[in-house]
Amino acid sequence: MLLFWVVAGVLAAAAAGLILMRAAGAADAAAAADPAPVLYRRQLAEIGDLVERGLMGEGERKGAEAEAARRLLAATDAPTAPWTADPKSRGVLLAVVCAAPALALGLYLQLGAPGFGDQPFARRLAEWKASDLRTLPPPELAAVLREATAKRPNEAQGFRFLGMVENAAGNPAGAVSALRRATVLEPGDVDTWRQLGEAQVIAAGGKVEADAQATFRQVLALAPGDAGARFYLARAKAEAGQASQAAAELQALIADLPAGDARRAYVETELARLQGRPAAAADPQQLAMIRGMVDGLAARLKADPENPEGWVRLVRAYAVLGDAGKRDEAYAAARAKYAGQPAVLKQLDEAARAEQMR
Repeated sequence: MLLFWVVAGVLAAAAAGLILMRAAGAADAAAAADPAPVLYRRQLAEIGDLVERGLMGEGERKGAEAEAARRLLAATDAPTAPWTADPKSRGVLLAVVCAAPALALGLYLQLGAPGFGDQPFARRLAEWKASDLRTLPPPELAAVLREATAKRPNEAQGFRFLGMVENAAGNPAGAVSALRRATVLEPGDVDTWRQLGEAQVIAAGGKVEADAQATFRQVLALAPGDAGARFYLARAKAEAGQASQAAAELQALIADLPAGDARRAYVETELARLQGRPAAAADPQQLAMIRGMVDGLAARLKADPENPEGWVRLVRAYAVLGDAGKRDEAYAAARAKYAGQPAVLKQLDEAARAEQMR
C-alpha cells in the first residue's frame, strides 16, 4: 500500500512537471514573430498567380490586393502582447501538486488501515456461514441466504425468508426479486403475494405502481376482501388523481373492519388525509404503554434469547404496530436461531404475517 502512494506521488509530480514544461514552451513561442504578416504576403502572391492563370480579372485583382494590403498594414501596426507565464506561479503549482499526495498519504496513515489485508468476498461468505447466524446483521445474513437459495432454487420458503431479510437489510429490490421467485414456486400462497406487494411499494418509494397493483389484485383473487390489498389499491387510485373513488373504497374498508381492529385507525387516518380534514388523534398514553411493553420484551430477549414463545410474540407485536423494519429484523434473527425447529418456524411465519397493513 505504501508503494502505491509513493508511485502515485511520483506520477503526480511528473505530470505537473510536464505541464509546466509545455507551458514554458508556449510562453517562449509566444515571443516569436507574429505569423499574420507572413500569411497576408502569401495571400498577395496567390492573387497574382490566379490572375496569371486567367482565373481572376484585372478589376477583381485590384480589389483583392487592396483588401489584402489593408489587412497586412493593420496586422503590422497592431501592438502585440505575447503571453508570458509567471515563474512564481509555476513553483506554487508544482508545490501544490507534490503536496497533495503527501497530504493524502498522511491522512491515510492516520485514519486508514494500511496493514489491513484483502477481504475476498468468498472468504468472508465462508466465515459468515461458519459463524452463528443469529449474530449476523441482515446484509451478511442475506448474502448467506442468497447462496443457499441458489443451491436450492425450488424451495419457496427459502425465498420468502430471503425476501424478509433483504427488506431488513435495506435492499427492497432484492426482496422483490426473492419474493417474486417464491410466488412462481407457490403461486397459490396468498401471504407471499402480500409480502411481494408490500416490497414493491417500498422499492417504489411508497408509491403503489403498476406492478404492485397487479400483485394486490392477485391477492384479492386468492383472498377476496383482503383488507391490505384493498387499502393499497385505494391508495393507487388516490395517487392517480381519483380521490373520490379512493375515498369511497376506504370508507367501505372501514365499514368492513371490526371495531377493535388495529388497522382501522390507520385507514381512518389515510381517509382523513385524502379528504383534507384532521385525523383523530391516537391515545398517546395507550400507544406509549404498548410500545413500552414491546421494548421490554425485546430487552428481555436480548438478555435471555432462549425463549421461542417470546420471539413469536415480539415478531407479532412489531407486525401489529406496523414497524416492518423491526419485524423483519426480529423475524430473521429468530428464524436463524430456531432453524432446526419446524414448529417454531411455523409460528414465526404466522406471526410475521399478522396485521400486514402498516
